[in-house]
Amino acid sequence: MGDERAWARHAVWWHVYPLGFLGAPRTGDPESDAVHRLPALAGWLDHLVGLGANGLALGPVFASETHGYDTVDHYRVDLRLGTEDDLVALVEACHARGVRVQLDGVFNHVGRGFGKFREVLERGPAAPAAAWFRIEDAGAGTGPDGFGYADFEGHHELVALNHDEPAVADHVADVMTYWCDRGVDAWRLDAAYAVPAAFWAPVLDRVRGKHPRTWVVGEMIHGDYAGYVERAGLDSVTQYELWKAIWSSLNDRNLFELAHALRRHDGLLASFLPLTFVGNHDVTRIATRVEDPRHLPHALAAWLTTPGVPSIYYGDELGWQGVKEERAGGDDAVRPPFPRSPGELPPGGGELYDLHRTLISVRRRNAWLAEARVGEPLLLTNETLAVEARARDRRLVTALNLSDGAARLPLGGAGLGVLAGGADVEGDAATLPPHGWAVLGLDQADG
Repeated sequence: MGDERAWARHAVWWHVYPLGFLGAPRTGDPESDAVHRLPALAGWLDHLVGLGANGLALGPVFASETHGYDTVDHYRVDLRLGTEDDLVALVEACHARGVRVQLDGVFNHVGRGFGKFREVLERGPAAPAAAWFRIEDAGAGTGPDGFGYADFEGHHELVALNHDEPAVADHVADVMTYWCDRGVDAWRLDAAYAVPAAFWAPVLDRVRGKHPRTWVVGEMIHGDYAGYVERAGLDSVTQYELWKAIWSSLNDRNLFELAHALRRHDGLLASFLPLTFVGNHDVTRIATRVEDPRHLPHALAAWLTTPGVPSIYYGDELGWQGVKEERAGGDDAVRPPFPRSPGELPPGGGELYDLHRTLISVRRRNAWLAEARVGEPLLLTNETLAVEARARDRRLVTALNLSDGAARLPLGGAGLGVLAGGADVEGDAATLPPHGWAVLGLDQADG
């Protein structure tokens, strides 16, 4: 991460899926008038800042046919959300509060209503615009269109772009620059794993030539995270391996899995700060995933004390439930509408909100975590784990106990106090109650 983008080392994102959050209809009508829903998001900035976050990560906001990932116009805000003026005003409201804004760039594929693809539908695979896509079996009468094309993971309505076509690179660079010109600070590259890494480097060079402070994270699920970051010129990628290990190790009472993931995470820290999360718009909510509610705080502690760039999915800070299902409409439960204002939130969730605040406060008071490394466990069994983050002479120990009895865990040295959670500290060890957890360190600010 270049010095110009060092701001992101201390970013904590609040991630919103706008079409769901704002209660937009399931499908868009290109002939309708704009419905100005985006301005309502400004009313949630107190909630975001109160949480301790300093970034608003927006899911798709560009004109699309349904869920936002079938883009038809990257230069136009979806009419179900409002207008360009609405988006720019939201960005300005965020900046006035010291909050950065991230957009979701869907550049692996587009919707069938995308202008260049409509040209191909109208004129056939011989149309000049066909070079933008990976047309298959041209002229062979394949499918209802008279030709076939590569799509995204079998979704026929998502037309894969041809990333070997220079015009596609020009388009992506221009779109990103256009919105950075309007104040956008960061981008999430949707399905980055499906795009050749070599595509991104020259595109991002062009964007950063004008906007060097633009931070870019790619969606990666499996694969060589560090290698992709280096080849693509990204700042970060999504850390799905750590996400899975957190909830899975708690459910199985197998903290060896979490320890293994933390070792691999430490290897990534040598070259970049991964985007860490326990929830997003594509996965079952963490409060649903963690089968024993007593262990939900353990998940949050393990996540928010690990070096990285945390992203909190809206509603997770309130303990909202939701199951992601592999079917039509299977995302709806994890992309629900929020009330118009924080004052209209249903009762409950305050304790979990406060826990997020506490753990984020620990991060803020220990800003050195941005350059920390994760050490080998101080203690590791199936049901107990004490793991240390360290930078220079600074230390933070996260201790977890999943067992039905109290557990005594070493701290690797004396002098640490309880910063969050609960434990009895004696010298260089801490005793946790059954199903207890604690974050221990030196309780002093370090900017």
